[in-house]
Amino acid sequence: MLAREKLHNLADKNNGYLLTSDVVAAGISKPYLAQFVKENQMERVAHGVYLSPNEWRDEYYILFLLNKKIVFSHESALYLHDMTDREPPHISVTVRTGYNATHLRRQGIKAYQVKQELLDVGLIMAKTNMGNEVAVYDRERTICDIVRYHDDMDSQTFQTAMKEYMRSKDRELNKLMKYAALFRIEKEMKNYVEVLT
Repeated sequence: MLAREKLHNLADKNNGYLLTSDVVAAGISKPYLAQFVKENQMERVAHGVYLSPNEWRDEYYILFLLNKKIVFSHESALYLHDMTDREPPHISVTVRTGYNATHLRRQGIKAYQVKQELLDVGLIMAKTNMGNEVAVYDRERTICDIVRYHDDMDSQTFQTAMKEYMRSKDRELNKLMKYAALFRIEKEMKNYVEVLT
């Protein structure tokens, strides 16, 4: 297969995105990539990330491509799960304790930290509005996160999300309470469940 075909296939497979790391791993040189990017009028959207001109820019996906250790959480997870009626004012992510998140905070991203053993609790892959897969917490973990940090949130966003979840047919209260126990918010969560269900 020709290098040009490989690059087109990589971009197609990745919804119009080309990553320098993927290109180099496929045995294609950086100068050839630069030529391909120019010929195909691709946009450099971040260091080592290029986007086809006929695709929409997806900020969540670009951030995830550049930071594979982040998990979208809190207001961002609510947004990705369609549990809020407004786009969050900033992107929220969770990383393990000890991860240097300075570069994220400089970009205006709210970075929460948890112990390594709690990082993967409720971790799933979900699609952004643009159809790209990113790491995000499931609905139950997201509810636990917003209960833990409800003082940091807009009260209307918090109330809408809680009501939306508690009225949902596909809610999993057993899983929610299991997570609540892990995060030591069982009593508080029981109160919300009793009042809202």
